[in-house]
Formats: sequence, C-alpha cells, structure tokens
Amino acid sequence: MGYIKSAALEETGYVVLDRYNQELDPKEWLDIEYVDWKSSGETQFAPLASAKGEIEVNGFWNHKPPRTDKDGVWIPSQVEKAPNLVRRAQEPGANVGRCRVIELQPNSYADCLYNLHQDDNNRLNPDGTGWVVRGFFNLTDDKDSFFVLRDNRTDPSVEYRIALPAGAQLIIDTQRLWHAATHVGTEPRYCLITSWESGPELDAYIAKHNGVSRVPNVEVPQDVLDAGQAEQSRRIAARAAYYAAKGKAEATAMSEA
Repeated sequence: MGYIKSAALEETGYVVLDRYNQELDPKEWLDIEYVDWKSSGETQFAPLASAKGEIEVNGFWNHKPPRTDKDGVWIPSQVEKAPNLVRRAQEPGANVGRCRVIELQPNSYADCLYNLHQDDNNRLNPDGTGWVVRGFFNLTDDKDSFFVLRDNRTDPSVEYRIALPAGAQLIIDTQRLWHAATHVGTEPRYCLITSWESGPELDAYIAKHNGVSRVPNVEVPQDVLDAGQAEQSRRIAARAAYYAAKGKAEATAMSEA
C-alpha cells in the first residue's frame, strides 16, 4: 500500500516556507526546561510534546507500549511557558509527534559533515498512514549558519546548504536526507523541531506558506568545502579503524533524536 507522502517534498526531500517574523514573538525558548540529549553536535533539548507528557525526549518506540512518532502529549509546564511555539507547531493541523526546541553550540562545517545523520522517524509507522517528516523553525538570528542536506552522507555532489536567519522555516524528510547544521557564531542556536504526519493538512500548510523545493545554496569558499570533506573522510576512517582494532564491525543506525 505504501505511505501517504507530500508531493512537495518529492523532488529534493525538503521545502522552504515563507520566512516568519520571529522578532514579534518573545524568546520563549529561554524560559523552558532542557534535558541533555546528544544529537548532531553539542546539543540539549527542551521538549514541548513527548510520549507521555513528561520532560524527556526519547523515541516513542522506547516506551511501553511502543508506538510510532505520532500523537505526542503536550507537557503542561512547558506549554504554559511557550504558547507561541506550541501555536506554531499546531498551526498545520497535522498530527504532531515529538515537539521540542534544540540548543546547538557553535561548530564547524567539518563537524557538521561528520555529524550528518538520518532520523528514524517512521519506526512502527503503520503502512497506509502518513509518512512522518520534521519541521525546523529557526528561532535565533544565525545569519552565518546553514543547514546541510545530502542524499548520501559522504557524497558532496548533491549538497543543499540552506540559510538559517531568524524565522527560517523548513520541512524536511529527515529519514530520507542526511542532515546537520553548521552553526557559525559564539552563542547557541535555537530551533523548534516538530514531527508532523504527512497528509492533506500538511500539504495545505505548505501551499499556504509558499513552500519551494529549491533555494540558492549558501556560498561557502571551495577550500572550506574541500577541507570539510577531507576531515569527514578522516574521522570516518579513524572511527572504522577503532572498531576494527577491537574486532568489531561499526554499526550504522538512524538517529533516535
């Protein structure tokens, strides 16, 4: 039967929506509670919706009974502090799974390439239902930072680099695309991440906000691109050698974050 997917994401695996006027909203992400959870880089997360309405960010399949990343339960203490963030996550009208704010410390392009990962969005997702994708709403004004998206982790021939000013709004099939952020700066980057179920509601939201599947790549000097690619290769080889020395095969798994 297959999953219900958004046609808007078919070409590249992502869409960029109209920019949101972030300056009009208070900085609610500074008031909510964070928990340590390592994803791609030095990170922590502040959950707004979780499996059981508790302040934790584990995959829904790690709870009892295990289930897919849908029907998240809003956390009252967090919702009270961040009503605008909750409103934005609920605006599409699509089913919401996990919803949280990520705090990412500054990193380099090379760090970003090494941290590229895919998300295990659709574990236990029943066939015939909507494919789970993620919304990324940038909250801080990170003008020199950018998302990196690739079809293949180690192949730079298809690499999308998307700017991350305040109010940038992306929807990404993060199970399909390898992704991570290059965050240039001295302060943390904050971004609202929401798991949404694909379907007519999300399609209408993408259309309403003029979603486009291609935007100009952020320009990065060629020497930085080359050095980043070389460093990614070096780190991957070093990791493989580490496991080989222990007589173990390196396991590659999708991220549960």
